Amino acid sequence: MNWQLVPQFAVSGLLAGGPIALMALGLVLIFKSSYIFNFAQGQLLLLGTLFTWWLAVEQGLPLWLAIALALAASALLGLVIERLALRPMTGQPLLAIILMTLALGQFLQGTALLLFGGAQRNFPQIFSAANPYKIVTPFIYNDRNIVIILKQNLVWSFVVAMLGVILIGAFFRFTRTGLAMRGASEDHELAQSIGLRINRIFGISWAMAGMVATVGGVLLATSSGLDLSLSVLVLAAFPAVLLGGLESIPGVIVGGLIIGLSSGLVSASKVQIIRNSAEIVPYIVLMIVLLIRPEGIFGQRRIERV
Repeated sequence: MNWQLVPQFAVSGLLAGGPIALMALGLVLIFKSSYIFNFAQGQLLLLGTLFTWWLAVEQGLPLWLAIALALAASALLGLVIERLALRPMTGQPLLAIILMTLALGQFLQGTALLLFGGAQRNFPQIFSAANPYKIVTPFIYNDRNIVIILKQNLVWSFVVAMLGVILIGAFFRFTRTGLAMRGASEDHELAQSIGLRINRIFGISWAMAGMVATVGGVLLATSSGLDLSLSVLVLAAFPAVLLGGLESIPGVIVGGLIIGLSSGLVSASKVQIIRNSAEIVPYIVLMIVLLIRPEGIFGQRRIERV
């Protein structure tokens, strides 16, 4: 281990866990309201980010306006998906609905390729790339204090992602709509019997998931660029969701930070083969945690009659 670089990679990894937590939140939103694991979340993220880029770069709109319009378009896309693709699947086996989300993801990926092409693009910078933050730590290495250098876009992406997770967590806890969405996830038939409009709740959850995906994609694109492989980055959110607990919003924060930290620490290794395994480390961490606590850190234990 390169101990001089451990604090740098650890803090950078924790900050990178912010956008991962936000991406994981999109998955939790769907699961929390409809009990469906959405495998098309990465493609929603890709389309929302590409549309933001098209408005800002190709159409010359101010970036803030491009993001606002892309959020509205993502919410509309989520509503359309729920109405045309998922609602007709009501009452079908869970496996059939999961396969529908997989097929939907491939359809959206192909749509993105047809509309925007597969070229690499530079996304407009939201946060300044110059003047990084410098933190002088009390840790000494070779008679010098270890200095941590953090890019502004990494820090502010983390702040925006955490604010998004906290706001949506508050929405679920303190608003009538959020409480209705939580109730619907427990028992759809019981929720309907007390007057909750299940179809409306499902539509809201998909609209919110589309908006969250767009915000997460924009944050990722500012640092890693924009191409069709952006949708693959959501794979890092799957371990974060399962690690924190499928229904837990605080869990996505903890899961995202753990995934980011573990990947960052592995990147500080001096051994090339270990350093190159940063992409699979989240799944190794996930396997270890699930062996100890299968429901995840904040997941609920359920007893079901088989």
